[in-house]
Amino acid sequence: MSLSELSPTSLAALRQSPLAGYSAETARARKPGASLQLSGISLSFGGVKALSDVSLRAEPSSLLAIIGPNGAGKSTLLNVISGIYRPDRGEIGLDEHRFRSIRPEKLASAGVARTFQNLALFSGLSVVDNILQGLAHRRETSLLGEVFGLRRARHESASQLQQAQAVMNFFGLDAVASRLTTSLSYGMQKRVELARALVAHPRLLLLDEPMAGMTLADKQQLSELIREIRRHFGTTILLIEHDIAVVMSLSDRVVVLEYGRNIATGTPDEIRQNPAVIAAYLGSAAETTAPGARV
Repeated sequence: MSLSELSPTSLAALRQSPLAGYSAETARARKPGASLQLSGISLSFGGVKALSDVSLRAEPSSLLAIIGPNGAGKSTLLNVISGIYRPDRGEIGLDEHRFRSIRPEKLASAGVARTFQNLALFSGLSVVDNILQGLAHRRETSLLGEVFGLRRARHESASQLQQAQAVMNFFGLDAVASRLTTSLSYGMQKRVELARALVAHPRLLLLDEPMAGMTLADKQQLSELIREIRRHFGTTILLIEHDIAVVMSLSDRVVVLEYGRNIATGTPDEIRQNPAVIAAYLGSAAETTAPGARV
């Protein structure tokens, strides 16, 4: 099964209502998308500069895309934001908080989730159990409570399962909920990873090439799902994606990296018309909007 197998009726249902099981009151009670600001981020590995004085800002509930060739530092930058790497210099701002590095588990508690360029699913777990891992940092009951099936543990498990079922419904994963992720197509596994990131209702979602390996039809429908995430939840999204047509159709602003440096920032139209960016990556204006065009 692939994204393209979702029926028009299913897609229409997604557009008409929020994620199943998530009430309008819950959506209103949630905080808006987080603001993200990077100031002068620099990082070297063994004397090789991976990032050099990178600065950017993502406004609350916006979608900021980062483009550039392989080796430009895009995934490295996401690893800095998500606490995997500690920069040599610079500062990260998440809402009113400022830090150089933060442990990934604390970042999750702060409402930040991410997907990875290479799939990071648990191959021995089912789809639903993989998605439930996105809520593991929120477990409040003790191990003993779970082992003995205490009431609080049962209630928490039931609540988290309901959330997982809701996000599976949103991504059209209901029919494969009990299957091992290794039995699914690559495109479907990408959806499972995105569902696991979304299940915790993140205020900032970091997407590292979520559409890699997908067909054109799958990309179009996943783009629609990303729009729905923003529309219903106001999630701030930082997107790394090689398909320039996808980037230009989804983004509010675009950052262009080259050799670990920020060489341009602007709206999609401004980036399309930037002479340096055109010469380096985009080619003609027509090429930047052609389906499947890559950078």
